[in-house]
Amino acid sequence: MSRYFSVIASLCFLSQFAFADEGMWLFNNLPEKHLKDTYGFEVTPEWKEHAMKSSVRFNVGGSGSFISSDGLVLTNHHVGADALHKSSDAKHDYLKTGFYAKSRGKEIAAKDLELNQLEAITDVTAQVQAAVKGKTGPEAAAARAKVIGEIEKEAFEKTKLRSDVVTLYQGGEYHLYQYKVYTDVRLVFAPEQSIAFFGGDPDNFEFPRHNLDMCIFRVYENGKPANIQHYLKWSDKGVQEGDLIFVSGHPGRTNRMYSMDALSFLRDYQFKYLLGRLHRRENILNLFRQESAANEQIAADDFFGTQNSRKAYTGMSQGLQDLNLFRTKQAAEYALQSQIMTRHPGDNELLDAWKQLANAQEAHKKILVRRALLSTGHAFDSRLFQIARLLMRHSSTEGAGRASLEQDLFSTAPISKELDIALLTDSLQVFSDTFGSRSPLVTQVLHGRKSDEIARELVEGSSLDDVNVRKLIAKGGKAALKASYDPMIQLAMAMDGAAKRAEKDYQTKVAEVERQAYAKIAGAIFEIRGKTTYPDATFTLRLSFGTVKGYTDSAKKAVAAQTTFSGLFDEESQHSGHYPWELPTTWKRAKDQLNPATPFNFVSTADIIGGNSGSPVLNREGELVGLIFDGNIESLTANYVYDDKVSRAVSVHSAGMLEALQKVYGAQGLAKELGF
Repeated sequence: MSRYFSVIASLCFLSQFAFADEGMWLFNNLPEKHLKDTYGFEVTPEWKEHAMKSSVRFNVGGSGSFISSDGLVLTNHHVGADALHKSSDAKHDYLKTGFYAKSRGKEIAAKDLELNQLEAITDVTAQVQAAVKGKTGPEAAAARAKVIGEIEKEAFEKTKLRSDVVTLYQGGEYHLYQYKVYTDVRLVFAPEQSIAFFGGDPDNFEFPRHNLDMCIFRVYENGKPANIQHYLKWSDKGVQEGDLIFVSGHPGRTNRMYSMDALSFLRDYQFKYLLGRLHRRENILNLFRQESAANEQIAADDFFGTQNSRKAYTGMSQGLQDLNLFRTKQAAEYALQSQIMTRHPGDNELLDAWKQLANAQEAHKKILVRRALLSTGHAFDSRLFQIARLLMRHSSTEGAGRASLEQDLFSTAPISKELDIALLTDSLQVFSDTFGSRSPLVTQVLHGRKSDEIARELVEGSSLDDVNVRKLIAKGGKAALKASYDPMIQLAMAMDGAAKRAEKDYQTKVAEVERQAYAKIAGAIFEIRGKTTYPDATFTLRLSFGTVKGYTDSAKKAVAAQTTFSGLFDEESQHSGHYPWELPTTWKRAKDQLNPATPFNFVSTADIIGGNSGSPVLNREGELVGLIFDGNIESLTANYVYDDKVSRAVSVHSAGMLEALQKVYGAQGLAKELGF
């Protein structure tokens, strides 16, 4: 297999040497030598701490950064969309019209929004592995869960910081991440959705782009703006082509360490299921929103999120159809196995790890849909059902996890029962079609009746849209749940046993087998390369880097690194101002005051993925020069492999954001707080 050594540079396990800008790096294991040798940049402890503590994570699945000493936080409009939607009412549609609080007293409390600021990272691998040593299967899973729970509980009780043990290298290491939690978060500024998402779905994951995808919040403590020590100074000059940049954010999940069997499973089974579900959900939401203007406002955020997920998964799925990508990954896997055999001749235990992974995929095929419908809850697509499940978890959750759960559980955000009925009706139909109308599970829920009838009865009969009812039941604990006549609680409790069995099957037959197999592979990689590799993304803070750089797209067309305000107005004109290329009135009025040469969006070679939305882009001085909001269509294969030739991260330019704040929105007070 020596012929494969020539392509090992492409291997996701060992690949940071293949492309200069690859990697979502741990803050406690940055590629400092590479940055110094390649870019002449020295990562000082002060720079690293400043970047780490200036960054925040949003519980809705995005990133952000502190940008003032008084708690201002910058993120994307689409990360803040949930808060904008929940803050709106019949008179105000902030998602559509935007919002600006001209004074702190006018800032709007964001319902159930939580921000996490990373304070410390501790390697607890030895402690976790010692507890599991000599154990396999369910016994190993139980021992691991027990020791992780103990570590988290002890850390929380000692520091009062949210404490999460994170699995890295698919089980090769375990690190304790401790966060300061902010739950009093208030909306300060958001532009109109039509400029935040200019070009709409047709331009999504494309470039050139002209989007002001930004949103600003403020965190409070004890009723006052939080006093923030580490925040990013805003650069009015921003970046230009060739500049070195850094991205400090929370990439959600990558699969670069996955075996060929695992990638084949994703391609042939998991993505097919997910795309089928997303297509159905998108259609239901689209039909609902077309019924009235009120329905359009109710479903707007859900529709955008589902549409965005569908397009992202489509790109990822198409990436796995690429034979060249598969051949490269296959060759790289052979190369790693060859290196292992060379170092450990006759030792089959390491090579058996790939057989274990293959067996895990076979097991996963049999339980994929059952787990998704029952344990994940896809069979019961209802906010009220989700609340019922949260109430069931509440009594057994402790520490910071309980506080986070209550942030969601006791949210005062309005719930549309009509939307709940529409989504639940369709998901119950899928439930019935999948298991069969005569299945005991289906019979227990539908009683031989139509899904729309049962959905309406469940939703209209539930009182869980009243937050006071939720608080009363939560206070009563398990006894109150058992005594409740609420149909959603009764449904959640009736399905709990089947859901737990499905999840147990997955954890013991798939997750635990994979965890132990990947741990062996990770150990081999560490032996070959040392700790010069980065782990797959886990929605924990990482640092990526790269340069501002254009590219040649799949049509062999050269794409410039930056767009300008001039290009924005040109694009609107080219589409005759038709949706979704229609600028808001505020921009049309301000056109003559704007500098047409102001940079608006730019691309870089930084290695990002979903979850990085809202991540700050920093320069060498640690200043804010941009805001990540997307990747190009070519970057969607980054879940499995990175290629700096065409993969690009898309950002809003700091100069463009500042120009818009001052000249389009008249937000002089906000600009002053940012230092201008």
